[in-house]
Amino acid sequence: MNERFLPVATSELRTTQAAEGLRRRAFTVAEIEAMVAAGIIAENERFELIGGEVVPMSAKGLRHERLKTWVMRQLFRQLPDSIAFTPETTFRLSPDTFLEPDFVLYDTAVGLEGLDGATCLLAIEIADTSLDYDKGRKALIFSAFGIPELWVIDAVTRLATVFREPSPVGYRRVVDVRPENTLTALTVAGLDLRLADFT
Repeated sequence: MNERFLPVATSELRTTQAAEGLRRRAFTVAEIEAMVAAGIIAENERFELIGGEVVPMSAKGLRHERLKTWVMRQLFRQLPDSIAFTPETTFRLSPDTFLEPDFVLYDTAVGLEGLDGATCLLAIEIADTSLDYDKGRKALIFSAFGIPELWVIDAVTRLATVFREPSPVGYRRVVDVRPENTLTALTVAGLDLRLADFT
């Protein structure tokens, strides 16, 4: 008996178009999670899924990790019990997009199960080699999903860029906060950081 293998029709597979114009198969968050569970992708492999495309993340250096630890201590000291924060979680924004910000803050009552673009109060990125990406493409994604406030902290200069008033095409308000000035969250009462205090 002769078996015939028919190719899957192009219309049946979701595809994306890469920068060089080649079509690519788009993945869903569920498919990526299944590949991790099956051991196809290592659990500690660092990447984000943006519109179905797997985007590798750069390795984090010591400077980034030291500043992240300091920020985590400040969050722990300052946040009331009603506000939770989670570091480096898989932040699922849609069926084909997840990001891994350094911190997400949300109401404790919402829990991680209810965390999405509508319930996230603040996302914080600490950037070293990824500064341009975090302030550019990644900020656009956070804005498109309605994250009300995003902080991108430069691990080298300690300059913080604050993004507020999200829209589908980017944040309407972007302000730089110098390390010696106080970084105050509008979406989380009582949260203030002065990055010059980091030593």
